[in-house]
Amino acid sequence: MLINFLCRLFENQRFSHTLNPLVFCFIVFPNFSFGQGNAVESEVIWTLRTHIMTEAGWAMMQEPVTVTAETSPRSQGGKHDFYSEGDYWWPDSLNPDGPYIQRDGLTNPAIFTAHRLAMIRFSRIVGALASAYKITGEDKYATQAFRHINAWFVDSETRMNPSLLFAQAIKGRATGRGIGIIDTIHLMEVAQGIIVMQQAKSVRQKDVAQIKDWFADYINWLMTHQYGKDEMEAKNNHGTCWAMQVASFAKLTENKEVMDFCRNRYKSVFLPYQMNANGSFPQELRRTKPYGYSIFNLDAMVMLCQILSDKENNLWIYQTIDGRSIKRGILYLYPFIANKKKWPLKPDVMYWDNWPVAQPFLVFGAQAFNEDDWLETWKKLDHNPKVEEVLRNLPVRNPVIWFE
Repeated sequence: MLINFLCRLFENQRFSHTLNPLVFCFIVFPNFSFGQGNAVESEVIWTLRTHIMTEAGWAMMQEPVTVTAETSPRSQGGKHDFYSEGDYWWPDSLNPDGPYIQRDGLTNPAIFTAHRLAMIRFSRIVGALASAYKITGEDKYATQAFRHINAWFVDSETRMNPSLLFAQAIKGRATGRGIGIIDTIHLMEVAQGIIVMQQAKSVRQKDVAQIKDWFADYINWLMTHQYGKDEMEAKNNHGTCWAMQVASFAKLTENKEVMDFCRNRYKSVFLPYQMNANGSFPQELRRTKPYGYSIFNLDAMVMLCQILSDKENNLWIYQTIDGRSIKRGILYLYPFIANKKKWPLKPDVMYWDNWPVAQPFLVFGAQAFNEDDWLETWKKLDHNPKVEEVLRNLPVRNPVIWFE
């Protein structure tokens, strides 16, 4: 695309870096017209290009690390099983050796997080390499990405089992729980990265087929196991995130039936039962971290619109009979993103100072509704957060790969 060519010229210092290539384009080609989607995509590429290439440079030097690299003695699963522990569960001071007790919103720093962090790292690596591949076309990025992808899904020694039986365990209470399914939202950018890179010259289609089989098996588990069914029916962000990741994996595997199922959940469940008439999310507002959870749930709903919308199904413009829609959700939350001081509730009990960052709902909402203010706000926010809690609740960090 033209903007990528211009970015390369600027990167090679043939032109001044002080001139935005979009401006240059209109000067040299005054009659050239970007479509709205292309204009936003080009702005995103220009904003993130240096960051993308830096991240890709880091990713090119990384070795694969999967769930088999580290295990917890508290896990009831095997070395190929993903394991995590409930964040808000703590030792009981009155019964130190007994079952853990809950403290909503307060993360226990002693829980096992190695598998979750490995998956976030995996997502970061593939997202960066897929982004670099998309804007440069250089095959080396796909080659390195599939080293990691194959380690997680193909190699019999290091692959992860396509199930989540032992996630969000609680000492003395549960060896695993359905709500642990939210941990695999970080496989979304892996799935999307595969879509972007699967036709690269170095990629073996035999591997792609095995990888898609893994995701097909995981979709089946998510839709048939009781943990998956429970999470699907969750009435808050957990239900939204179940559908968001299932939709993403179904897109990779071209499972139109499952994609239609997720579209129906969005229309018949999420908008009418999760969103208030004013665009807020009451289930998130009643939590001890209402600001962060509201952002998280809106990001998830926006990603459902981004993943599932096509010529026949435009979720961006869909609204319920009483007018609830994704745009209404963005309009409710945006003022508190642009100026957090306007937030009407108490600050979150933890991580209040770490939100917002460059939320995906801003950039994809800007594309869908031609809202320049949303895009400008997104540009000013942090595109490279480091806080673990933020990363855990930010599954989409590489917007370049999500543009069609």
